[in-house]
Amino acid sequence: MNTEARNDAILQLTPVGVVRSPITTPMLTAGESDLTLNERMDRIREYHRRVKETVSRLEIFPQWIELLDGIEGFSHILVLYWPHLIDPARRNLKTVHPMGRKDLPRQGIFATCSPARPNPVLVSAVPLAGRKDNTLEVKGLEAVDGSPIIDIKPYSKSYLRAENLRVPAWMDRIHRELEDD
Repeated sequence: MNTEARNDAILQLTPVGVVRSPITTPMLTAGESDLTLNERMDRIREYHRRVKETVSRLEIFPQWIELLDGIEGFSHILVLYWPHLIDPARRNLKTVHPMGRKDLPRQGIFATCSPARPNPVLVSAVPLAGRKDNTLEVKGLEAVDGSPIIDIKPYSKSYLRAENLRVPAWMDRIHRELEDD
């Protein structure tokens, strides 16, 4: 078995659908050297509450409709999507302040959930509210309207379980700050 990595490998992604969402602007913008939070810090908690209640439609292209067979049996799905509004020139960031917050230490891009990545594939686990033909209705997806959908997977806690989960203090702080009362 050849385990040598190839830098010249050709990857091809084919969008399987598009996100239709009332969210029209991303929460974060990638600048030349860091991320910028597009919401005031005192409004981030409210923004996250609104996103949790936001209903989005995942319009799957007609040629892929058969791939949805059986998806209704799952309460949650994983949506992999492409943050299409990120300027490709901004995908060269190496380190950022998480969520653009200067009060948090810089981290390598792979240690964050930043959309400004070499390959900006984002993933969200969301409740599946329903299906009608080639359209899935989900709640809580933070994807911007028009984001290409790369893939959909069923969420299964036994398959995706992480034992003894550990996160750094800065991420734990963000999660605590965003928790509901």
